[in-house]
Amino acid sequence: MIYNFDKEINRYNSASAKWDETENLFGEKELLPMWVADMDFKSPEPVIEAIKQKAEHGVFGYTTRPDSFYEAIIQWMKERHSWNIQKEWICFSLGVVPALSYIVQAYTNPGDKIVIQPPVYYPFTNVIVENGRQIVHNQLKFENGQYKMDFEDLRNKLDEDVKMLILCNPHNPSGRVWTEDELVELGNICIENNILIVSDEIHGDLVFKGKTHIPFAAISEEFAMNSIVCTAPSKTFNLAGLQTSNIIIPNPHIRDKFTALMNKLALRHTNTFGIVATESAYRYGEEWLEQALDYMQKNVEFLTEYIEKNIEGVKVIKPEASYLVWLDCRELGFDKEELQQFMLKEAKVAFNQGYTYGPGGEGFIRVNIGCPRSIVHEGLERLHKAIIKSKNFAAKK
Repeated sequence: MIYNFDKEINRYNSASAKWDETENLFGEKELLPMWVADMDFKSPEPVIEAIKQKAEHGVFGYTTRPDSFYEAIIQWMKERHSWNIQKEWICFSLGVVPALSYIVQAYTNPGDKIVIQPPVYYPFTNVIVENGRQIVHNQLKFENGQYKMDFEDLRNKLDEDVKMLILCNPHNPSGRVWTEDELVELGNICIENNILIVSDEIHGDLVFKGKTHIPFAAISEEFAMNSIVCTAPSKTFNLAGLQTSNIIIPNPHIRDKFTALMNKLALRHTNTFGIVATESAYRYGEEWLEQALDYMQKNVEFLTEYIEKNIEGVKVIKPEASYLVWLDCRELGFDKEELQQFMLKEAKVAFNQGYTYGPGGEGFIRVNIGCPRSIVHEGLERLHKAIIKSKNFAAKK
């Protein structure tokens, strides 16, 4: 079927974090929310129908994960990513971020060091600090408008206290899709230094034409035995509220530790609707996904063309994956607090501020374009008018 991604859906008063919590979180009225990473699109029709059928059944008791659930995940990984996984590798979590917290607890001790590669998804920092571990920043290099890993810096910062590296693959917020060569070099460094790689691949299905997502554990048996891969249908099919993710752990000894902690925390049961939505999405959602990716790639092109034509002082870091776009606003001349206040009070748009993503993020903002093009246009218009007004005011002074 043909999906209409141009249709605006009113999400106010629907218990939407993105739309109903924006004023409370950002402290300003009449903001256009272009921050948290969910889409403003309806999920695939087969998913909606599967949830309706489950609701009509009317009994919502404790739920198990049937074989068909696992089979759908296995089939998706094989056909979408050429990765052959086994049922027993698949562990359940309420979400990727909760899983990262459990993983930090299961495989490291208080005081241990964990590497992250900023500017990077800020919950990585939270799950390390809040669990009493130390952060090692292996900051990405920003060269010619693209982010690259700094392997020399990584080698220089490793010692016996570094136990884990959390990889963002594809990278959030920049949208980089790491190449096999990059992943191989990273993986070899970690194996040489006995460092477990935890690969957050929640955006792995959202790769644009011309690029290919490579699951880290699919590269080699050696890498598979030294990694945990975190996946979910939540970003792919807009199912974040159903709190279902798939944590793939090929190494049985590593997997046993994760399972033991989940049992200790009594986190065994799955959301009833999350099960049917996940299975339906992986079996029947590809048609929707292909159309959504095409639409969002056109959103990126629209945003890029608009900014290049109309907005001085802002540069687009063109993403290779995801519906998140990283904008370089450093030429506007604001410090991080001024940039944040300008976006909220003058532009009246709620963006994610770059400094929250760690070193190297200052002066950037993250924009969610997983929405109808009319909303992207409105956000850009607000930003454009605010910048013109600011320049006119500065000129008068």
